Amino acid sequence: MMAFSPRRWLAPVSLVAMVVLAGCQNTKPPAPVEDRKPVATRPTVTRVTPPPAPSNTPATPKAEPGTYIVKPGDTLTRISLETGQGWRDLARWNNIENPNLIEVGQVLRTGPAPSDTVATARPVTGTVVEAKPLDSKPAAAPASSTAAASGAASAPAAREPSEDDIQWAWPATNAVIANFDEPKTKGMIFGGKAGDPVLAAADGRVIYANAGLRGYGNLIIIKHSANYLTAYAHNQALLVKEDQAVRRGQKIAEMGSSDAERVQLHFEVRRQGKPIDPAKVLPGR
Repeated sequence: MMAFSPRRWLAPVSLVAMVVLAGCQNTKPPAPVEDRKPVATRPTVTRVTPPPAPSNTPATPKAEPGTYIVKPGDTLTRISLETGQGWRDLARWNNIENPNLIEVGQVLRTGPAPSDTVATARPVTGTVVEAKPLDSKPAAAPASSTAAASGAASAPAAREPSEDDIQWAWPATNAVIANFDEPKTKGMIFGGKAGDPVLAAADGRVIYANAGLRGYGNLIIIKHSANYLTAYAHNQALLVKEDQAVRRGQKIAEMGSSDAERVQLHFEVRRQGKPIDPAKVLPGR
């Protein structure tokens, strides 16, 4: 019977251990796994701004010469002040039956149409030749006819009043407390006490005497020529009526504080409806 020898088994075991150890040293880590799926790219989006939608609101028309386009807040009285025409004339020229019914955007004529002006027919003056015998002598013209013809030839042609003929005067004797400073002040402001006289600044015709224009109180508007008018605001009493002729220096109202914070006279001079500095036309004091 063979005896058991440890050394005999030690060599094979050692060899096996060395092989296992070598295998462990040569083991490489597993290769990383890569995802080769295609990456989805987002398409480039170009934003196109659509053109603005067409507006249903018509473009604001431009006023032609001799016309006025009604704006929000307008009244026939305010248009009268802005155009230098009487509100009754504006109503007649535009066939407006109710002056309180005007529409925004409405185009108004600010002067009479050519058909509104009636031309006056005048006889044509000429020399009438009368046939006479050759031996006849010309008859002497009557002395009266000769004098009339001579006077007609020497008489100057009639001249229409011009703006230079307007004789201006101060509308109040009170002190001026504020001068023209458009758009803050469209005229000249006089101080005073209630009841002080307000005077017409020039000859003319009253085209408005009422309290229908906001911000002016009891107001008088006088038309002096085709281009000039004057306005007198904040009165406590009106002493003239519409369509009344007035003379320069005539008392037309009493100073007051209607639609104002204190007693005053707000005086405006307008040329073709545009406010101008009253100091440019009023005489020196």
